[in-house]
Amino acid sequence: MTHTLHRRGTEESLGRDYVLLCMAAKGINEEGSDEAMREFLRINLRHNPVNIGDMRTGNRFNSSVDEILAKVTSTSIVHGVFKDRDTVTKVLGDLQKADLGMSVVVSGPFSCVGEMLKSIGLSPHSEDYSGGIWGNTAKLPPDEILEITTMCGHAMVASNLVKSLVEKIRSGEKSAAEAGQELARLCECGIFNPGRAADLLKAMAEN
Repeated sequence: MTHTLHRRGTEESLGRDYVLLCMAAKGINEEGSDEAMREFLRINLRHNPVNIGDMRTGNRFNSSVDEILAKVTSTSIVHGVFKDRDTVTKVLGDLQKADLGMSVVVSGPFSCVGEMLKSIGLSPHSEDYSGGIWGNTAKLPPDEILEITTMCGHAMVASNLVKSLVEKIRSGEKSAAEAGQELARLCECGIFNPGRAADLLKAMAEN
């Protein structure tokens, strides 16, 4: 899936940002996949993800977890977001044991993901790379803003909102954590990492 691939930032920052995605293959394993994806989310939830979501329902910052679980269908695409590789390794280990028969995609720094998979005896089926941004890149917002907005792969987080929230953090009107969660509500799929966003917003506000 390409919408989780275009996150930008330093290796250190991206090392605190991992997305797990689960979906069925149309016409191949759709039957019963709703319950398999529900179990995928339950396994994620046991490890305290910073976000979860279903592209059809929303994420934990704009819908309840119970609602997300209840509304999973065979055509859903579900996600969990984590902030450290040790936790992701444990989640992947639990998914390996559960053997749900579903496609699971892990987005994160290649070296980290490769080491995690190797440590539990898994090897990737395939690897996808982001080709970067092409065209008149002079029209893009600064990299520090793109580090935040690219955490929503469908461009639902506006750069001007990020700028506004930075000013509100500077003025004391909002905390960085509150601002991160406000942005997370907009990313319907649930792949936005509010914790990493809070760190980036705070750094921008302090400069």
